Amino acid sequence: MVHNAENISENDEIPAVIKGLRMTRQRREVYKTLMADRVHPTAQDVFVVVKDRLPQISLATVYNCLEALTQHGIIKQVHFDREPCRYCPNLHDHGHFHDQKSGRIVDVTFKPGVCLGDFLEIPEGAVINHVELTLRGSIH
Repeated sequence: MVHNAENISENDEIPAVIKGLRMTRQRREVYKTLMADRVHPTAQDVFVVVKDRLPQISLATVYNCLEALTQHGIIKQVHFDREPCRYCPNLHDHGHFHDQKSGRIVDVTFKPGVCLGDFLEIPEGAVINHVELTLRGSIH
């Protein structure tokens, strides 16, 4: 059975292979951390959590795990200006709201039926294959 990352919830057992990537113990713990609390953590944040379960893990190993998961399309990297890269396990089309007061990052989804051409002037003939939407403000 081929496992697809979109079909795995935080409570599921992590399969041995996802999208062709063998899930080592370290990768499994890193992925489990991302799925359990979807707060868009940095590599350092992931390291602190995983270190409690795998005391021997290094920050370099966490970076390597995150890179492998990203390259296999299991998670996404999220970039906010000059801040450290963050990681998101949500593979569905969505954007991010960055609360500038708290630093919190929240997934924002597109309402059903929304078309980018309804609110953006897109060049004629353009084919969009990737969207990165970041909204900034504060949550009151």
